[in-house]
Amino acid sequence: MESRISGHTKLYCLIGSPVGHSGSPAMYNYSFARTGMDAAYLAFDIPLEQTAEGVAALKTLGVGGFNVTMPDKTAVAGIVDELSPAAKLIGACNTVTVGEDGRLTGHNTDGVGFVRNLREHGVEVRGQKLVVLGAGGAATAICVQAALDGAAEIAIFNRKDEFYPNGEHTVEKLSQAVPACKASIAPLEDRAALEQAVAGCDILVNATKVGMKPLDSETLIDPAWFRPGLVAADTVYNPRETRMIREAQAAGCKAAIGGIGMLLWQGVAAFQLFTGKEMPAQEVLEKFFS
Repeated sequence: MESRISGHTKLYCLIGSPVGHSGSPAMYNYSFARTGMDAAYLAFDIPLEQTAEGVAALKTLGVGGFNVTMPDKTAVAGIVDELSPAAKLIGACNTVTVGEDGRLTGHNTDGVGFVRNLREHGVEVRGQKLVVLGAGGAATAICVQAALDGAAEIAIFNRKDEFYPNGEHTVEKLSQAVPACKASIAPLEDRAALEQAVAGCDILVNATKVGMKPLDSETLIDPAWFRPGLVAADTVYNPRETRMIREAQAAGCKAAIGGIGMLLWQGVAAFQLFTGKEMPAQEVLEKFFS
């Protein structure tokens, strides 16, 4: 990589804490090299309380753009000069572009990545009924993007915990901003309501940590609820196939889609926003996600 660094090299980066585990630097630097860009990507560990200082420093340094991971996503949304429609509804951003005038625009590509991952498996959200398990950041991004992309109904199920009010707020925002999409929320503990909702939906989404190591032996869905016409999708990508996905496949669901594609396609969307170029997605998938 040192052979590509020059006095004109444009810097892009990831901020959040912790970031040492992130695969983003490898993915972006490979893509910069493959597309012939004089650019480099680094990761900076910036704790929540230093978010404003960190963003100010990046702006001063003239970075080309930056990604944001937890716990800084919401704080950055309150700092930037402008938010995309999705980021405004979500209240958090994971990608920030920098205009020629230095203005910062916050975007959220998590939902875009999820919808694109469905599309890559032949599934569209327009006109569909979704059941989304969870009310955290990933779930909110998915609900917002699905609604903006024409989903007919979104039923959120979340435990009666600290995230439940967030789910209620998402329903309120969607009802006002995208009234054509019927949004609702119910307690995950109401198994009868959940079973009924799954029976009537087209796409079932797990946007919780259930299924992720060390919870990889668990699932929130009774395998008896799966059916051939249902699409099951997970945001968890470690392991690549969660118990829910394996059981959906065994039940003959229309599609059983793991979370690794969401991770890839949100990065592809961010790369496009940063550079105006197409990331070599298939190469990146094979090199970093296989």
